[in-house]
Amino acid sequence: MSPALPSAPVRPDPLADESAGGRTGQPVILFVDDEPQSCKWFARTFADEFNVLTATGVDDALALLREHGRSVALLVTDYRMPQRNGLDLLLAVKRDFKHLVRLLATAYAEKDVAIAAINEGHVFRILEKPLDLVQTRLTLREAMTLFRAQTMERALQENRMLAMRETLGFLAHELNTPLTTIRGFVSAITDRYQPPADATGSQEAVRFACFTERQPGEVMAALAGAQRSAMYCQSLVSAFVRSARDAYPGVIEQTATASNLAQALLKEFPFEREERGWVSCEVESDFALPGQRDLLFLVLSTLTKNALQALQDCPAPRLQIVLGREPGAAGRARPWIRFIDNGHGIEPEVLAKLTREPVTTRAQSGGNGMGLMFCRRVLQSLGGSIELNSEPGHGATVSLYFKP
Repeated sequence: MSPALPSAPVRPDPLADESAGGRTGQPVILFVDDEPQSCKWFARTFADEFNVLTATGVDDALALLREHGRSVALLVTDYRMPQRNGLDLLLAVKRDFKHLVRLLATAYAEKDVAIAAINEGHVFRILEKPLDLVQTRLTLREAMTLFRAQTMERALQENRMLAMRETLGFLAHELNTPLTTIRGFVSAITDRYQPPADATGSQEAVRFACFTERQPGEVMAALAGAQRSAMYCQSLVSAFVRSARDAYPGVIEQTATASNLAQALLKEFPFEREERGWVSCEVESDFALPGQRDLLFLVLSTLTKNALQALQDCPAPRLQIVLGREPGAAGRARPWIRFIDNGHGIEPEVLAKLTREPVTTRAQSGGNGMGLMFCRRVLQSLGGSIELNSEPGHGATVSLYFKP
């Protein structure tokens, strides 16, 4: 049992006036000591700056953590307690509540206790009792700063993993269309193959393969289409690999301009037949992209594919890709990329759900509505946004906005 701490501070606390100001929404400190008076003193002393929970034993502390675990940031525990000691608590917390920053408060200076606390309990600091007010407050602030930094890092890692999962799902979806196209071309060519008429297997028959065609050049067009689709698949996979590589901390972000990205899109996208003639690109104002060039390539590819599919049965199909800027907050110009088509437009009930729900009007051809949701996630991760405007019968405009 540890000796009781003094019922009131015995030294002035000059740091008290520097408190964070208000406790609403502040993370909680859990203080554990088998002396109730020590718990009351700790809570009263540091209540001006922190939210404090107290427990008088390991079991009580674990019960509080099971109830309030996500809101607790710091654990400050005594070492000498009956039944189960502070090291038992530290080990349990390290296993079940990894987000907590752990501190050990003890009046005993045994070397083995300190070593075990650091090596096994992974404590941030060891506080010697009776607690020095100034030093304890400084240590609590340092521990809280560490907690916030670790919380932000965990959130960043979770967002990276979420983005990676979504990108994988998007990639699988986007690859499905060109791969299906390739299969269709190969199947069509196979169906048009004519076995040699010469049953003797002459040298001349072996050297040539024969295919029937409904129109001249049909087989070569199918081969060219399969090649374009295969190259597009490769570009998608390459873009994904580069974006996955660039997601690691410390990697220097790629730099590219919007016009360069648009030109890469027009060069690499697997346009079918006359589709390339439908598309034009206009640069009103060029700008540097905010990193993540390859993810943005996937976004532009998705929007191009969606627009081309919407234009398939239009009499004079046209897709304009326009790059520009417009006035933003504080006089800073806001860059944008717009996809403007003259298709049939989007019904209001569908438009209201796009980018927020997996809605598709092409389920019969393999669509699952995830493309625009992926685009929205990428733009949000870059501090931008995506907006859709459309009226039935008057085409659609998709605007990608970037941070000024």
